[in-house]
Amino acid sequence: MPKLLLTALLFVFASQSKAQELFVVTDPASNVPANSLSVRLSNSLFKEALATGYNYHLMPEVTWGMNKNLMLRGTAFLSDRSNALYAEGGSVYAKYRFFSTDDLNSHFRLAAYGRYSMNRADIHQEQIDIMGHNTGYEVGFVATKLIKKVAISSSVSFEKALDNQPDHPFPSQFGNHATNYTFSLGKLMHPKVYTSYKQTNINLMLEFVGQTINTNGKSYLDVVPAVQFIINSQARIDVAYRYEVLSSMLRTAPNGFYLNLEYTFFNLAK
Repeated sequence: MPKLLLTALLFVFASQSKAQELFVVTDPASNVPANSLSVRLSNSLFKEALATGYNYHLMPEVTWGMNKNLMLRGTAFLSDRSNALYAEGGSVYAKYRFFSTDDLNSHFRLAAYGRYSMNRADIHQEQIDIMGHNTGYEVGFVATKLIKKVAISSSVSFEKALDNQPDHPFPSQFGNHATNYTFSLGKLMHPKVYTSYKQTNINLMLEFVGQTINTNGKSYLDVVPAVQFIINSQARIDVAYRYEVLSSMLRTAPNGFYLNLEYTFFNLAK
């Protein structure tokens, strides 16, 4: 990613800003609205670091807001690493918001979350990633602060990788559990003044995503600048680029693009 783009984005977020609390690669402490169903199609295209070409991942996802504090999510993993679109596995996810304060122009949320994933792909890197690569589980906490329309969110989690069944045991030379950490900023760029819920929102975001393998201390840190469009308060389009800032571990495809398409159906149940 060009350094000029990163510098410009950092300048934007340092200014007096307005933001939305909907991030691209991390989840905030807030949930989807109660009795609502969100359907997302996540696409990623990442450049191979040790070979020529790119790998593509498709992740269809459904999220249900059971109530204002609890949401559930199911995700499927498909990849073309085997030169054809191949169903590799899936995951289930739950997030519970256990603390919330609301003021006139701000709010603060704390939530706990957990995820379990199954995957049958080969294990080809030291990075642990149960969202599309590893069988395993993750538990963590996330805090999100909204000040006027500026969103700041951070999370920490424990992630454990298991064997990818049926034919891919976890390599004994890799560390199988890690600490993950994220920090995200968001800014609403348009509109300056709300006159209707039908106005298209344009948000800029900057997310930092990192991991440290607990047994050997190997780490990585990525930065993810993104632009987001919210149409008619229901449809959402995310475009982002993930760039490896530093790494001491083997990662086969650290840099690439995201394109997420999402639509939310509100008030489905009385």
